Amino acid sequence: MCSLQAHRHSPAHMACFFYFGVVSLLSALVTCQPAPDGVHMECHERYFMIAVDRSFDAAQAHFEAVDRTGVYVITESHAAKCGYSITVLPSGYMELRASYFSCHTANQGDQVFTFSFNLLAKRNGSEAVYALNETCSPLLAWSPREVTCEVNYMEVSVRSELSCTARTQMDDWNLKSAHSSSTSDWQVMFQMHEEQLAPMSLSDAHGRGYVFELTDGRLVFRTPYEQPHSFVTMVNGVPVEVVHATLFSRQSWFVVMVDLLAACSVYEGTFEDNGYVVYETPEALYPSPDVTAMLVGLNSELLERSVFAEKGAIEIKKDIVQVRIPFHMEGGHRKSFVSGQLYEFYTFHLHLEQLFEKKATRLRLHRILATPLRRHPLLTQNQTVVEEHMFTVYLGNVPDDVELLSFQLNGHEMPQPFANTSLYVETTVQANNEHGYTLNVPFDDPAIMQEFWDIQSVKHSLDISYTLRVLPENKLYCQTVSVSALTDVYPPVMDAVCSETGITFRLDHRPLNFLWFFSVGSDMVTSELAAQRGYRMSNDSRSLQLIVPVFTQGFQYAEITLKGFLGTFEILVRETETSAVQSSITKTCPFAFSEVIACSMDGRMTVLADLAFITPSGVTSSTSNLLDVYCGPTEADGTKALFSFPLNSCGSEVKIDNNKVHYRNEIFYNGSEHSNERVVVQCTYPLDGLHRLFSMHKFESDNPGSGSIIHSKQPTAAPHPRTIQTTTRLQARAPTTSRTSRGPDVKLPASQHGNVRYIKVLRGKSYLDVRQSPLER
Repeated sequence: MCSLQAHRHSPAHMACFFYFGVVSLLSALVTCQPAPDGVHMECHERYFMIAVDRSFDAAQAHFEAVDRTGVYVITESHAAKCGYSITVLPSGYMELRASYFSCHTANQGDQVFTFSFNLLAKRNGSEAVYALNETCSPLLAWSPREVTCEVNYMEVSVRSELSCTARTQMDDWNLKSAHSSSTSDWQVMFQMHEEQLAPMSLSDAHGRGYVFELTDGRLVFRTPYEQPHSFVTMVNGVPVEVVHATLFSRQSWFVVMVDLLAACSVYEGTFEDNGYVVYETPEALYPSPDVTAMLVGLNSELLERSVFAEKGAIEIKKDIVQVRIPFHMEGGHRKSFVSGQLYEFYTFHLHLEQLFEKKATRLRLHRILATPLRRHPLLTQNQTVVEEHMFTVYLGNVPDDVELLSFQLNGHEMPQPFANTSLYVETTVQANNEHGYTLNVPFDDPAIMQEFWDIQSVKHSLDISYTLRVLPENKLYCQTVSVSALTDVYPPVMDAVCSETGITFRLDHRPLNFLWFFSVGSDMVTSELAAQRGYRMSNDSRSLQLIVPVFTQGFQYAEITLKGFLGTFEILVRETETSAVQSSITKTCPFAFSEVIACSMDGRMTVLADLAFITPSGVTSSTSNLLDVYCGPTEADGTKALFSFPLNSCGSEVKIDNNKVHYRNEIFYNGSEHSNERVVVQCTYPLDGLHRLFSMHKFESDNPGSGSIIHSKQPTAAPHPRTIQTTTRLQARAPTTSRTSRGPDVKLPASQHGNVRYIKVLRGKSYLDVRQSPLER
């Protein structure tokens, strides 16, 4: 047996040094950090891999190889010469692959390989150095010949224990050229096509970028692509780069020669419009028709050819292996790109392994395939449901490396987080690593443009400009969409809340509120009206608030009992142009007061009075009565009494002055007729609001009357100080009735005007005609 022996480097733990430039070494020692999150290391059958995700700045990151002699920056040329391949994908993903026979790797018997690297990278704005160490051992036995076709170099290793007589082809040994060599040192001779070039020493070959290394059991030859001594030939229509080196040495009387041949497909790949990237390599690159096995994979995961064949992704045509990879196949890398429009391209890290001559030769091929730029249109859908009064717009087909940064609504910038709480955005996940955004904007949002479309419709318009950011470059891309919707016009609605002393109405301002105004009866609600009637009104840019105290003008009262009553206030909504009533906001609230008086539109007085001042101790209010002793309370409890009677009954007196009609009565308790304590109740109506008062013997008023409860010492005395308001005059309103309802017949008792036969009221002229009967003249 004749063999080639070699020494090997023993592993050593090296400190990491930080480099500036390519090979200059800093004098300062930098402490390395352990491998952080985002850095992944794996041992594969014939190489070691370090994967770095895009959380690191790949453009600024670089690796250093560490061995017992020092630290070496892995530059592009050093990588191709020493067995390293560094791939940086556009997505920011970076990968280092190191051959088991790489320059700075500690090798123990071709079975244990120890790798030591420094990763110098910037993350979140801060720079750091990370020490990355791993030991790998192959599971598969080494084949007699192993060829690696990396992206930047070719490497072939052969078993170094060779039988001196073992040779399959005479062309492998050229004794004449070797014997004519004048030196006994190892030399290399390259062959291009059929031409043999002049031999050169290993030192000269090393200076030209070739590496020859002898391990415990293998001879390794490595060369970058496109070297002067390599050539490209067509094999079955596929371009193949070939380097053919013969290593020889004359030792005493015999010559040792080793044939080193590496052939790799350099097919660049093609792209089909139906979404496939295609790569081709000859089925048999080496002089053997017997391909015993084939494995194919993406991202280092090798699968049997049958698995790819089932997916229609691989087939053999005319001695050519054709791999067809769908763009969306798992294992590929997709990247977005902005150049006016939004584009995309795909990159695939293809791994192909072939076994030849009954496993005598093993070929491993690594290729990065990238597609051309392709338009990637985003999807916009108007999903608005008009009945929900909200724009719903969907932006879909957004790639995973693109995110929504901000958007504009009709030119108004809405950055995240969204300050306007009426807006909200939902993110949805789609297939193929894409996602989408659903934007919801209410029709009444201030950013929405609104205009009258016709007399009964309003058009809501929204122009949306999305600003999207492509990662990690932070390139911006804008997508615009316009949507509109027609809605019917509806009057505004106020919120109403009860309190102990009144009702609070509140209206949020909306863009179309100017189409209507509010009124109490026929009177428009203004700050002047509020001040005149005792309402409290506030109006700013956001809302209108109106506080209506109970007993102020406009209230209606119902279900008056000893315990309380219901007060109702109505606000009418009218069209601005026509003043026509479109709707109303009505609120009814329970109130509890000691005294209440209501004067209805159909001529009825309802009084809840507190008789504590005129009822002797021990006498209840149930014994009280009006001027007519036969008119008692409908309810009584303690000192409180409730009366309800027609205005012209129960002894009521009528007085006319200043265009007003006053109906007055008094409340007594049994035996108090001669007391100077009085409780006077009175309803007052304007004359011009009464219709057919006596000509039709029917009471009818445009509005409820104004009521008063007066506690006094003398019948004509000033109001008692313990009263509600200044004179215990409770302006109140009972439930209204229509003018067609029949009221009580009007009968006037004797008064200071004598016996009144009738009162004639001419509407609009305030004309009073008082006549006495002939018997009184």
